[in-house]
Amino acid sequence: MTLQQEIVGNATQMAVVSLQPGQTVYCEAGKFLFKTTNVTMETRLGGPSGGGGQQPQGPAGAGGMGGLLRQAMGTAMQAGQRVLAGESLAFQYFTTQGGEGTVGFAGVLPGEMRALELDGTRAWFAEKDAFVAAESTVDFGIAFQGGRTGRSGGEGFVLEKFTGRGTVIIAGAGNFIDLNPADFGGRVEVDTGCVVAFEEGIQYGVQRVGGLNRQGVMNAVFGGEGLSLATLEGNGRVILQSLTIESLANALRKAQGGDKQGPTGGLFSTNAP
Repeated sequence: MTLQQEIVGNATQMAVVSLQPGQTVYCEAGKFLFKTTNVTMETRLGGPSGGGGQQPQGPAGAGGMGGLLRQAMGTAMQAGQRVLAGESLAFQYFTTQGGEGTVGFAGVLPGEMRALELDGTRAWFAEKDAFVAAESTVDFGIAFQGGRTGRSGGEGFVLEKFTGRGTVIIAGAGNFIDLNPADFGGRVEVDTGCVVAFEEGIQYGVQRVGGLNRQGVMNAVFGGEGLSLATLEGNGRVILQSLTIESLANALRKAQGGDKQGPTGGLFSTNAP
């Protein structure tokens, strides 16, 4: 059964979901807006991939105490991964009781939202904090890029991973642009903060901006991009955002009289948390 949803609004969008009997949708804590009274809300530590999306079916179905223990350990490991990744510890689950129900969700930044349809053949990856809500048939996981790529890219070290079948709703800052690297020679280079999501099959990496020469130094010091750019290669869908969290934070600090970036930006930025 396809999840019925409508994304409304302009500068700051929200998703209005119509739940049918038997459907369950879950969201990250803090993304819920409103619900009708016939929709129940339950907070759990686990997501569907960790066993938290379904209730145990009794000793026989769950494998007795061993099954319950494995389920508890899976939920704990999943929650631990999310904490290490800086994600919310818990999920909120919504199910309608006696007829159609309505639930509203939103992101945390002014910008767009997008509903992605998973058919079970390809996973989707998204930058952390992009996840808003999904059907219980969609598994939420954490993908660690690790190694040199993650450390160089900053925001690229931890990604959200969505698998299974159903609808997942993501949000970003500013406006979205959809592209396929295959339409641009197979590779695009973007600001590391502009990547919102991409399909499995796209190779995501980070490269240094320029070489150790005059132009490379100029790019790093005065270009506003720092030392690295994200690279996206392959054939598949990519979603970028026009506004980065860093640029929004800088604009707010400047408006409050606390801008410490100076005229150069880039490497010489002295932003304090």
